[in-house]
Amino acid sequence: MRLGLLPVILFLALTGCLDDKQDRKLLSEAAKAIARSIEQAESPSPKQKGEPVELVNGGKQVGHRDFASAKKVLPRVYEGMEEDFYCGCRYSGKSVDLRSCGYVARRDEKRARRIEWEHVVPASHMGSQARCWQDGGRKNCSGKDPRFDLMEGDLNNLVPAVGEVNGDRGNMSYGVWSRKPEPVYGQCASVPDFRNKRFQPREEVRGRAARISLYMHARYRLNLSSQDKKLWCGWAKTYPVDDWERARNERIVRVQGEGNPLVSDRSALARLCG
Repeated sequence: MRLGLLPVILFLALTGCLDDKQDRKLLSEAAKAIARSIEQAESPSPKQKGEPVELVNGGKQVGHRDFASAKKVLPRVYEGMEEDFYCGCRYSGKSVDLRSCGYVARRDEKRARRIEWEHVVPASHMGSQARCWQDGGRKNCSGKDPRFDLMEGDLNNLVPAVGEVNGDRGNMSYGVWSRKPEPVYGQCASVPDFRNKRFQPREEVRGRAARISLYMHARYRLNLSSQDKKLWCGWAKTYPVDDWERARNERIVRVQGEGNPLVSDRSALARLCG
C-alpha cells in the first residue's frame, strides 16, 4: 500500500462498521480502485507497484518507523509532557519520580522506577491476526513482517508508562468495574484485575485510550468485538479530546506524517461510533 493512500483509506474505514464483513469487502475493493488510479496517474516503475510503506529510521526523517526506531523519537514527542499515562507520575529520561504520584510498587520496585513505552493496543492483539505470530510470536514478526513493523512502531499507539504497570497490564483488555477500585499501586488510580484478565485505566486517560484503540483498529483493520467497540465509543464520547492529546497529535504528525483523525477531526468519531 502506498503511503499517500493511507489517509484516504482511513477515512473510508471510519465511515463504516468495522465488524461488518460486507463493509470490509467494499472497503477493500475501493482501496484497490484508488490504488490503480493513482498508479496510472503517477506511472510508477514495476518495482514500485505494490510496494509496502517504507519505514524510516533517521531522527529528522518524517514517516513511520519500526518499534526500535520509534523509541528513539518518542522522547521528542513527549518533551515538556513527561507524565506517565496510567498513574500520572512525572519522569525524566527513563527515571520515574514515584513520589510525584504517590506510587507504591506492587512487587517490582526496580521496574517501577523506569519508564517504558506501552502499546495501548497490545502487540499480541496486533500480531495474533498475522501468520508470522502464529508461527512464532513477536520474535517471528518484528523485523520480518512489514505490516507488523508498521503497527508496532506507530507513534499514535505508544505512551509512556511506569514499567511495573506496563508489565502487569501485559495484553489485558480494558474494562471498567468499579468507581473506587482497591488500590494496587499506592495512589495510582489504574488497576489490573489479574483473575479476570482485564485492566481499568484511570478516568483521566480513558478517552485518550479509547481514541487510540479505535484508531488502531480502523487504521489496520484489526478484528474489533462489539463489546470493545461499545466501551471505547462510550469512553471517547464521555471524555472529550483534551489539550494533551492535541499537542501530542500535532507532534506525531510532524514526526510520523500521520496522526489520529479521531483527535483532529470532530466528525470522525460520529462517523465511527454513531
